[in-house]
Amino acid sequence: MTNKLKVTTIGNSTGVILPKEILEKLRVSKGDTLFAIETSQGIELTPYNPEVADQMELAERVMREDRDALRKLAE
Repeated sequence: MTNKLKVTTIGNSTGVILPKEILEKLRVSKGDTLFAIETSQGIELTPYNPEVADQMELAERVMREDRDALRKLAE
């Protein structure tokens, strides 16, 4: 998929208008937040906060490793 996006003036700011097809693929709509992440391939737009994803991965690892201790704490 290749889309040509034009940088334009939006009020007192500068931005791009995302076509409906891109919004659908990102599963976002007006008012949602996107995160711009720098990768080795360039800039990636994602609706997922990478910091939260890292924290969730760490939490899942702790829950797997300390399952017995967490079960005791829940009692």
